[in-house]
Amino acid sequence: MGETIEIQTSDGPAEAYLARPDDSPRPGVLFYMDAFGLRPRIEEMVERIASWGYVVLAPHVFHRDGRVADLAPTGDLTVAENREKFFAAGAMARVGALTPDRSDPDSRLWVDTLLEHARAPIGVTGYCMGARLATRTAGLRPDVVAAVGGFHGGGLVVDGPDSPHHQIAHARAEFVYGHADGDRSMPPQAVEALGQALEEAGLRYTNEVYPGARHGYTMADTAPYDEAATERHFAALRGLFERTL
Repeated sequence: MGETIEIQTSDGPAEAYLARPDDSPRPGVLFYMDAFGLRPRIEEMVERIASWGYVVLAPHVFHRDGRVADLAPTGDLTVAENREKFFAAGAMARVGALTPDRSDPDSRLWVDTLLEHARAPIGVTGYCMGARLATRTAGLRPDVVAAVGGFHGGGLVVDGPDSPHHQIAHARAEFVYGHADGDRSMPPQAVEALGQALEEAGLRYTNEVYPGARHGYTMADTAPYDEAATERHFAALRGLFERTL
């Protein structure tokens, strides 16, 4: 169902995983990975969403730092210690370096590339730091983004004009957020502020905390994986896309 393609950016080629159920015209979904990068688990999730009837594109957003194989985890991430080592070995530096001046032009390019393979409107879904990118994309391309999912996202509400939640005012999409429980990167006051931004924008939305689910709960190849929360997220995301796409 899927294949790896290359997208030419202003900073060189970027790999991306593209999946579709068949060759007929389909709505598109842009999938933003978590900080661990493109890997078999992301491909599994992309293909599951594609099986619902969508063309799904997952770009390698860290293309400036190396190719997918160069940055891929080598240890067993279901072991908490290995997960922490991966973050300490450069993953968080890559996340921090992906500032809006870099990610916003990329996001516009990802959308344009997806629309070469799919029809509008499109949905966007993002995980961990990918939820920030998904939120920003909705504000950058309100003309085509009709649905946004953000799951165990961190830093959706921060100080300063570049906070992702400020882009909601420019969006015209329906949003579904499923936050991790007790997530230090998305504390209760941030969840509340996110909901307020959605309310003020007059958009349809769901802004929920999944009880007992830790940050990273959808990633079956990592220690925080939670099957019940993951299936809840898939059900919410599928419903969102069925309503809007």
